[in-house]
Amino acid sequence: MALTPQTMRLTTLADVPEIHPGDSLAAVLLTALEQNRIALADGDVVAVCQKIVSKAEDRFVELDTVAPGSRAVELAQVCNKDPRFVEVVLRQSSQVVRCAKDVLIVRHRLGFVVANAGVDQSNIANAGSRVLLLPEDPDRSAVLLRDAIAARLGVRVGVLITDSFGRAWRLGVCGTCIGCAGLVPLVDARGRPDRFGRPLRVTQIAVADAIAAAAALAMGEADEGRPIVVVSGVASEFLADGAPATHLVRPAEADLFL
Repeated sequence: MALTPQTMRLTTLADVPEIHPGDSLAAVLLTALEQNRIALADGDVVAVCQKIVSKAEDRFVELDTVAPGSRAVELAQVCNKDPRFVEVVLRQSSQVVRCAKDVLIVRHRLGFVVANAGVDQSNIANAGSRVLLLPEDPDRSAVLLRDAIAARLGVRVGVLITDSFGRAWRLGVCGTCIGCAGLVPLVDARGRPDRFGRPLRVTQIAVADAIAAAAALAMGEADEGRPIVVVSGVASEFLADGAPATHLVRPAEADLFL
């Protein structure tokens, strides 16, 4: 698969309002595009941060409604977290990977290996008393946004739902794709020749994660208020109805570190 030279452009949308449960994220997105005078074109990719998707889908949990079990209490003593918070994490998880002081790494029920199962208290009101979960089905959330854009604007775009994950062996968080539509998330380059004719043996390109990382850098991680990014210039080879973002997850039986 030979790629032609590409120029990619990332554009953040200004003045996106605070999202509340029940808000139509598609309507918010379309209004923001209009206010920012941005016209989507076929092949653009719209990256949306997980937090506003979860807020619109009312993925809040009030901590005073949570009764921690014995396992949550045990782990909370080790990782120095609220037992109610740990209980919420466990309910979202299929496996505890590592628990240490200030650290709780789990395998989320969707397959992602991530701190705290993505349960978060940043950038939400009343964070001391409630938490926010990942979307129930981020791929479905992406499909709904993609279809709403197509119905309203008549353009075929890709949609990514992004979150910030830590990474093994590396410091810092990095944007990661947890849901996608209209995009091939993982491209298998095995068998393609390198510049000297040697066939690639193990190379698979995490296209969706690479775009999500760039978009997250433009979004920011604190109080920037830029939860939506339009990415233009993505290679056409990557734009198609591909597999869900969960195909980026390494199967547990092939993960040497679990």
